[in-house]
Amino acid sequence: MTEEIDNFDRKIIHHLQLNGRLANQQLAELVGLSTSQCSRRRINLEQKKIITGYYAQIALDADPTPIMGIIEVKLQNYNDATHDRFVEFLLHEPAVKDIHKLTGSYDFVLKVAVKSLDEMVKLIGTLSSSNFGVSNLNTSIVLEKLKENGIAIK
Repeated sequence: MTEEIDNFDRKIIHHLQLNGRLANQQLAELVGLSTSQCSRRRINLEQKKIITGYYAQIALDADPTPIMGIIEVKLQNYNDATHDRFVEFLLHEPAVKDIHKLTGSYDFVLKVAVKSLDEMVKLIGTLSSSNFGVSNLNTSIVLEKLKENGIAIK
């Protein structure tokens, strides 16, 4: 972040991370500001892309893509063309939910979600294709979500 945020902004961010549906009046009470001040700060945090979005956390049994996997990827020849082609694919692949670029043994870790194990096999096959120069994949299937985005799943 290029611009400092103060304690009120940190409190706003904290409470919205716990509950993104908070109305400005509720949020203002939790933070200790007037509703109008809180609303202005919230809008400012959104405009500065400090708050980048809101989403709904879905119960696993209601998720249309219930098979979740973590895929670690090592690229064979790490060059700009290979990297860019691979990242471009990941950014547009609906099954890929999160992408993290890493240091260490693997170059990327992906959180993916699909409807079936067959779809997972197809995705792994696509990732393994020679188009992306992948030298190694390590795939784990998630058995149970215990905590997501800092919130325990009950």
